[in-house]
Amino acid sequence: MTMLTKLNFNAGPAALPPEVLHEAAKAVNKYKRTGLSILELPHRGKEFAEIIAESKQLVKELCGLDDHYEVLWLQGGGRQQFFMIPMNFLAADGSAGYIDSGYWAEEALKYATHYGDVQILATSKKDNYNHLPEWPAKIPKQLSYLHFTTNNTIYGTQWNNIPESKHVPLIADMSSDIFSREHDYSKYGMFYAAVQKNLGTPGIALVVIRKDMKDRMVRSLPPMLDYNAQIKEDSILNTANVFGIYVSLLMLRWIKGKGIAAIEKENKHKAKLLYDKIDKSNVFVPHVIENAHRSIMNVCFTAKTPEAEKAFLKLCAENDITGVQGHRSVGGFRVSLYNAVPVEWVKRLVELIGHVNLQMEKIKIK
Repeated sequence: MTMLTKLNFNAGPAALPPEVLHEAAKAVNKYKRTGLSILELPHRGKEFAEIIAESKQLVKELCGLDDHYEVLWLQGGGRQQFFMIPMNFLAADGSAGYIDSGYWAEEALKYATHYGDVQILATSKKDNYNHLPEWPAKIPKQLSYLHFTTNNTIYGTQWNNIPESKHVPLIADMSSDIFSREHDYSKYGMFYAAVQKNLGTPGIALVVIRKDMKDRMVRSLPPMLDYNAQIKEDSILNTANVFGIYVSLLMLRWIKGKGIAAIEKENKHKAKLLYDKIDKSNVFVPHVIENAHRSIMNVCFTAKTPEAEKAFLKLCAENDITGVQGHRSVGGFRVSLYNAVPVEWVKRLVELIGHVNLQMEKIKIK
């Protein structure tokens, strides 16, 4: 019996390349010549140490970073970083800056309020996040750090030109666009990504910290929540998520093999196909109008009528397309174009949007 393969446009857990799924499946049966499944592999054994070492080397290589940075694989996904960052870097009498550009950016700043003062330096909330806020012209020097989210999955905005910050460390949540384009990672004191979008399976976060950030630690913490303790133990303070980190290693190999320049070119092409079709449609409306603010990872839009919305969802279901419904907080549609999504899938989706346009025109004529 042929297995059904759906076209997965989910925001996360997201699509994975067939090559990665194939290698992961092989490892579940037997990892190399160990006689063990990757699911049984000791987290303190030689084989897993090799996985950790290669993954760290590939992260630095793909980011163009040297040994001034530490690479961690931490459990708890992105939300755990929302509180680990202020726990480590924001003193009770200190202040941190946050840029509020969407749901997850706002969540991050809410978590930080438990540990110290938070200054919202820019926000586009009053406009329902349909554009990026203006980057702050002045960043107060006394801030412990400035946190922002590079790509906003729920509203479909993405930062392209990110200024340097000379006096205050930049901390970036790159969960939904890491390794999707060429980027200068050296401008950050720290960046992190929940891996289930462009880099693997849920439950893990990639964390990259510049070594001088250790001098900014402000409180004594349990080792599991202390970046320095995690660095010292090479992300293995407790039983590590061996399989999850291995899948991320497979993704890093895949990204390197394809090349980030080629990935960026393809991602821009996919986004242009979809945005062009939506912009020309009489049925669908993009959430973000300004081209410079549009995400190439998450295309968000709505239908003008309930009939058009139902027609589009019906067509998607009939064509084995999944994951196009918008986030529960905003509704509408969200198409995630992460690295593993092929151009052919996007072309099929564009065809279906065209079919809905024709259907609605016929109804209008009648």
